[in-house]
Amino acid sequence: MTQLTQVSKHNTTIFNDGTHTVVKFHYTDVVKFNHREIVLDSNGYQTYTTKVRMNQASNQYNLGYYVYQRDFEWFVNYQGRTLEFYDGMVLER
Repeated sequence: MTQLTQVSKHNTTIFNDGTHTVVKFHYTDVVKFNHREIVLDSNGYQTYTTKVRMNQASNQYNLGYYVYQRDFEWFVNYQGRTLEFYDGMVLER
């Protein structure tokens, strides 16, 4: 079973770009966040591992969202709401 408490280092880097902390999986900034916003982006790669990296980042940095899949569609649970996932979505903090 995949652990979700911290971001895996496999094909993943974490850095600060000057305005956001960035979790990059392969070549995609899957999560970018700062004190005002969280940006989620799969770059069209809605894979199991992309979703896991997003959820690991949420848990490690206490961001408060959860990405899940139902009937082949992705959703985000955030602040008690269920939102349809789309690339580049911004969650206000």
